[in-house]
Amino acid sequence: MASSSNEWTALGLSPWLGSTCAEMGLRKPTPIQTACITPALQGRDVLGSAETGSGKTAAFALPVLQALSEDPFGVFAVVLSPARELAQQIADQFTALGARMQLRVAVVVGGVDMMRQALQLAERPHIVIGTPGRLADHLRSS
Repeated sequence: MASSSNEWTALGLSPWLGSTCAEMGLRKPTPIQTACITPALQGRDVLGSAETGSGKTAAFALPVLQALSEDPFGVFAVVLSPARELAQQIADQFTALGARMQLRVAVVVGGVDMMRQALQLAERPHIVIGTPGRLADHLRSS
């Protein structure tokens, strides 16, 4: 497991994130992760495109989690998703990758009670994942 963890840390990720990846069965970075993680950690804007199942979520979630672990206060990232189901999948990935850091994630999508979502947002989650329409609804209502 140490060697697979090293491939992640070679991209600039902290050892704890490298270990988390290895423990989750992510043996080595995929091409999209290799292309995106290091520049994202350097604070550069990254635009990536890859096939379904290629590891795109981890390509942006891992740098976000590393930066959050270094400064863990308040809402840290907002992730826009075009669909409710994808928003939940992204949330599940953030939750799994951030399990060691007591990560708080809120999913804000249509078809779910807005008051319940507003209460989640009031708890100041680290990561907010939502669809554009529902996020706009919350911004207008508060």
